[in-house]
Amino acid sequence: MTPPPPAPSVIPPGPAAPLVTRAIPNVDEAPAAAAPAEKKLTKSALQQEKAEHAISVARRHLGDPYIWGATGPRAFDCSGLVQFAWRKAGVKLPRTTWEMLDAVKKKVSLAHLKPGDLIFTNGGGHVGMYLGHKKVINAPHSGAVVSVDRLKGYWRSNFLTAVRPGV
Repeated sequence: MTPPPPAPSVIPPGPAAPLVTRAIPNVDEAPAAAAPAEKKLTKSALQQEKAEHAISVARRHLGDPYIWGATGPRAFDCSGLVQFAWRKAGVKLPRTTWEMLDAVKKKVSLAHLKPGDLIFTNGGGHVGMYLGHKKVINAPHSGAVVSVDRLKGYWRSNFLTAVRPGV
């Protein structure tokens, strides 16, 4: 003869215990993609990112009048324009062209210009920002407005040096 089945257990009345469930991963599903890791930019890539921002800021001021000693945001002299644009990109530059020449240590030749580089002419008395594609943005002189010039003629014949801010 077989033994009788066990008697069902009786749960005393009271609050129900919380039901705990655990998710069981489906082996057929791909694992969830991890959040992309933040890439650390090289110094050169970070400088170029800042240069692009400075160029964008300067371009927004095309047509603003030249006023000697003006630093923006509605009028500029040559050094005021590049100082304003680079400051908006997170790089502090001194106020005058000669101070900029002393402060920015990375010098570059005319043949190795990159967008954002500052080009000095007139013995250091004038500055413009290289845009790439042989173009320079600058606030040229009284009676003129912020404009883009070709990198030829005046810029080549009066070239003193160029520097690369933000390095």
